[in-house]
Amino acid sequence: MQNGMHTDTERCVRAVQSKDARFDGWFFTAVLTTRIYCRPSCPVVPPKPENMTFYPSAAACQQAGFRACKRCRPDTSPGSPEWNQRADLVARAMRLIADGTVDREGVPGLAARLGYSTRQIERQLLAELGAGPLALARAQRAQTARLLIETTALPMAEIAFAAGFSSIRTFNDTVRDVFALSPSELRNRRPKTTVLTPGTLTLRLPFRAPLNPDNLFGHLAATAVPGVEEWRAGAYRRTLRLPYGHGIASLTPKSDHIACRLTLSDLRDLPVAISRCRRMLDLDADPVAVDDQLRTDPVLAPLVDKAPGRRVPRTVDEAEFAVRAVLGQQVSTAAARTHAARLVTAHGEPVDDPEGGLTHLFPSPEALAAVDPESLAMPRTRRTTFTTLVGQLADGTLHLGVESDWSETRAHLLSLPGFGPWTADVIAMRALGDPDTFLPTDLGIRRAAQELGLPSTPAALTARAAAWRPWRAYAVQYLWATDSHPINFLPV
Repeated sequence: MQNGMHTDTERCVRAVQSKDARFDGWFFTAVLTTRIYCRPSCPVVPPKPENMTFYPSAAACQQAGFRACKRCRPDTSPGSPEWNQRADLVARAMRLIADGTVDREGVPGLAARLGYSTRQIERQLLAELGAGPLALARAQRAQTARLLIETTALPMAEIAFAAGFSSIRTFNDTVRDVFALSPSELRNRRPKTTVLTPGTLTLRLPFRAPLNPDNLFGHLAATAVPGVEEWRAGAYRRTLRLPYGHGIASLTPKSDHIACRLTLSDLRDLPVAISRCRRMLDLDADPVAVDDQLRTDPVLAPLVDKAPGRRVPRTVDEAEFAVRAVLGQQVSTAAARTHAARLVTAHGEPVDDPEGGLTHLFPSPEALAAVDPESLAMPRTRRTTFTTLVGQLADGTLHLGVESDWSETRAHLLSLPGFGPWTADVIAMRALGDPDTFLPTDLGIRRAAQELGLPSTPAALTARAAAWRPWRAYAVQYLWATDSHPINFLPV
């Protein structure tokens, strides 16, 4: 699949006629006779091909005057895999819009973060997505409003504010425009069995099948920092630092979705919390495209066939992950967790967890930059690495975010004392989300390579891995899964 699929009419018609869920989020079908737009897998009888037209985004459908289908709810399909696998301007803009930047900082704020003019951003988004940043943010606000209407008992005025609308009237008009129902009609359609817990939102995070939860949740549970994260009763739980406050997310893998429970101190953080949980679990990936490419290698094919749909475990907080990568240099997972837990207890912000178990937010770079280096129980060279990193994160010299340019940021990290290729690459893979990052010096990867008869020296293995591009980060997950040893963060 490739960018601009909505322009391949014949292919889109075939996907709609076969109700192929793999294409949900890649394009949207607008029906000219009913003025309704759907996801490709909509369960209703497909319209005649001459009555279908295709758009690259829900926002473009809405802008063209189409309303969301009440059966297939196209606004709840997984996001396009494009935005997490590309490093260009449009992809970085889409990651920022999903993270709520337009709602908080406006289009000028979005442009400033990306280093382009507002006109350049609008022109590129319009060319590729058929909608500008405001329309894309409006579509996201509508989806947030729908979630709050259906999963809470909040008054509509509070929902309008939490979803980012400037007035009740705009909220009412947008909901009616997008869903062809008033907010109260939407609420009345909610199943009567819905159980509402005050202060907690329960929702489903969709993904493209297949999804193998083992390495994804296994890795998060194995490296969990006490107080910030825990694995409890089949759910991965963690605290979230968010733009308006904080939250707690509880994520449980199910056969066709991830069950997500969110407790937020400020409901305006809902879209950001959802976006970050989706990103951490790599839910917008296209596993069919990834696995098909990796299967072309006869050594990887059996690993993929045995457990298809592996995702790259990522993070909800890029700066936190970078700090933890440094804490984990040349020590075992257990030692890295102990180091991190000490910092959390001493410098993290306390939070209330209604279920107990979680106690703090991971310390901010600003809090860590103020720590006395002599109090850190680590070798002097690693202390220098740590203090340089948190100092640059705190003063803005180094920025790690969804909009970061992968290659520029990796080069910046490599210029810091104590940062070798492994540390820079693991941050590029898990914090920045580069799907093609490879870790040829990682001990687990070298062990797996040896067992599988692949070259085990970094240069030879990197040359062999060229065939896995642009999905080498996913190949890393399949290789790691062959190793029965506990996760060790050894190289620098």
